[in-house]
Amino acid sequence: MSSYTSLLKTRGVARIIAAQLTARFPFGMLSLAFLLHIEHTYDSYGVAGLVLAALSIGQAIAGPITSRLMGIWGMRRVILLTMIVCSIAISSIALLPLTIPAAMGVAFIAGLTMPPIQPAVRTIYPKMVNSKQLTPLFSLDASAQEIIWVLGPVITTFVSIQIGTVWGILLAVAFLVGGGIWFLTSPELGRVRIPRSKRKIGAVLKKPPVLLATIVGFLLVAACAAIEAGVVSTFGEGGAEAGFVLAIFAVGSLAGGLSLGHKPIGPWALARRMAIVFVGTAIAAAWLNVWWLAVTLFIAGIGIAPALAVMFAIVSASVRFSDTAEAYGWVGTGQLIGAAVGSALAGFLIDGVGSVGAFLVAAALALLGFLVPLLGKRFHPDLRGRDASPLPDTEPVQTVTG
Repeated sequence: MSSYTSLLKTRGVARIIAAQLTARFPFGMLSLAFLLHIEHTYDSYGVAGLVLAALSIGQAIAGPITSRLMGIWGMRRVILLTMIVCSIAISSIALLPLTIPAAMGVAFIAGLTMPPIQPAVRTIYPKMVNSKQLTPLFSLDASAQEIIWVLGPVITTFVSIQIGTVWGILLAVAFLVGGGIWFLTSPELGRVRIPRSKRKIGAVLKKPPVLLATIVGFLLVAACAAIEAGVVSTFGEGGAEAGFVLAIFAVGSLAGGLSLGHKPIGPWALARRMAIVFVGTAIAAAWLNVWWLAVTLFIAGIGIAPALAVMFAIVSASVRFSDTAEAYGWVGTGQLIGAAVGSALAGFLIDGVGSVGAFLVAAALALLGFLVPLLGKRFHPDLRGRDASPLPDTEPVQTVTG
């Protein structure tokens, strides 16, 4: 834990982590807030699913595009513009009497303009700490984001049920704008300029570590989405057990990130961490009892944040600084598509064979998530004793010192 203590004492680290988590908090709120509001408005979960699908498609398309634009227009300009448009679109769904096609269109715009906070902050990190601190910082970031997925749904459910679904959505907008402004005014954002990339968009996927991280991220998040669907199906949407089990799942990820984040990243690192996810998920399917699922999913969760930290590190170490934001944008897009695919596959299996089907899907996806880095070991950088910072560009990177 001493490595994390020294990290948080490093100038600006605690502030930038807190600011970006606040700005990204709506990611843990919007899906549930939209689901509750659209179902209440149109009396249809099917319509809610269509609106959420439009939101996810917009986010998936935007990932690499808005990330790349930060190298052309600058991080602050892109984040500010997308934050304004996105907050207006989200508020429109809450406040305006929209038809179903209009609601889908506005949700698509909201997804398309979701501020690229995550690619921005992971591009900034290598400029804030020394090479020995970078991997633990990625791990701390991956662990801390579990707060979003634990508290976000709880806060959204409480506000939407106790006060109203409109206020549940508007609270997410408040976090988006408030956290976005906090992040935009952070001095660290002004000290780093992303150079304009000279490559065509998508060329960064030719880097094997980036492609590896994108594929494994897709499989990992798909497995997590299937697990979530399986837990909700097992205990019901309103069951307190579902919330308890999913919270334990997230706590496992937090614990794993903090305990394994300082470990050196060798060529087997990603496969080993995905093996933990697979084992925990596979044995979870044996018995759908609340305590059994809590224990086994805690085990599975131990591998999640460490696996994400490895993906961030191998991407950072494999691309030029000008390509880092776009690379993280592609990784994020893979994860968004994974969430949609995992939920869909789990839904089909739940309808066909019951709740256990979702856990079988999750185990199969986690197994693939283990096999891909195992078989693709030669594409996995060995970062033991090596700097995980991005490769330098051929032209100078401008920085402004305070």
